Amino acid sequence: MVGARRSFDWGFPRWRGYGSSREATTVRLCDRHGCDDPGNCPAPKSPNSPERWHFCQKHAAEYNSKWDYFEGLSKEEAAERAANEQRDNAGYAEASHYGWAGSGDGSRSADEMRALEALDLESDADFTTIKKAYRELAKKVHPDVAPGDKAAAAEFQKIQIAYEVLRQAEERREWKG
Repeated sequence: MVGARRSFDWGFPRWRGYGSSREATTVRLCDRHGCDDPGNCPAPKSPNSPERWHFCQKHAAEYNSKWDYFEGLSKEEAAERAANEQRDNAGYAEASHYGWAGSGDGSRSADEMRALEALDLESDADFTTIKKAYRELAKKVHPDVAPGDKAAAAEFQKIQIAYEVLRQAEERREWKG
């Protein structure tokens, strides 16, 4: 027994992890040029394609921020897809009455989110904040304040429509609740 090395593997399963072995594990690296982090976040190379890029978490977030879900669709097809998804996901929005709701929980429609963006507000703004922001913006661009300014009139009309969308949504919530 000269020269034999003693093994730390006692041969009984409870002293080593199940499925553990001494072979090297293959780690797929991030597909972003110059990145040496593990690429454990698959991302599609193109819509409806089985081929995938494998990015690290940082580069996957960067890739997804530029992803256009409606790329290559006409306006009608994009509207149909959005309507189908809203119909299919309506049950998740209904769950908000359990108190799980927070910002980004699906309790606001896409129209409400666009209206909040027009008023330059966050997605979790309450109605008093919405009303205050609308009044401040309306005072700046009202047609009586800037007569003859077509850009100001268009801006006033945009924020007026945004406020109306949010007001009606608030009334629906009060009526339901």
